[in-house]
Amino acid sequence: MSEQGHEHPNETHPAASSEQDRLTVSRRWLLLKIGIAMNAVVGVAITIPVLKYLFSAIKPDAEYKSWVSLGPIASFPVGETRLAKFTNPVRHSWDGETDGVACWVRRVAEQEFQVFAINCAHLGCPVRWFPQSQLFMCPCHGGAYYADGSRASGPPERGLFAYDARIVGGALQIKAGQMPTLSNTAKLERPKFVQIDGAHTDEAKGDSPCRG
Repeated sequence: MSEQGHEHPNETHPAASSEQDRLTVSRRWLLLKIGIAMNAVVGVAITIPVLKYLFSAIKPDAEYKSWVSLGPIASFPVGETRLAKFTNPVRHSWDGETDGVACWVRRVAEQEFQVFAINCAHLGCPVRWFPQSQLFMCPCHGGAYYADGSRASGPPERGLFAYDARIVGGALQIKAGQMPTLSNTAKLERPKFVQIDGAHTDEAKGDSPCRG
């Protein structure tokens, strides 16, 4: 019997094959577009927080020069060193409890204060004050500092970093926009305090900061 006019069951019609190829290519393009869209979404989700973090460091100069009150000077008895806390003026809504900063306040005389950053000048561990020995001690690597913040012993090569400070309205204020480090203007000097609202000043300018 002649088999002419009958298609072999394993043979594919050219038109059907072309349609199948077209559908396959269309599906591939669709999957490719979905993949590109998903990658774009992920890229945006990653990029936005990174950009926010990078640009968060760019702050108006006024914020870095912010003066923050540590409370009335009566809270710090003469001859004592006490821990004080304040809120970082350069903060973000997501900081939570981490926007709280501690410092050590030493009242040398009635109108003379020193305010030290709590961080050791070696690797930044928080130092503790021991009134019995009159020393600041670092628990991490054994650094020690005298009551005036100068280096006593251990790995630190210098004394504690100090904040600029002043007295305004009977309250002790520090310039807290930047943590004092070697990269900014913080120095370990005898404080030059000014009583802004009083009749007496130690500087030619009434609003001159005091070195902590």
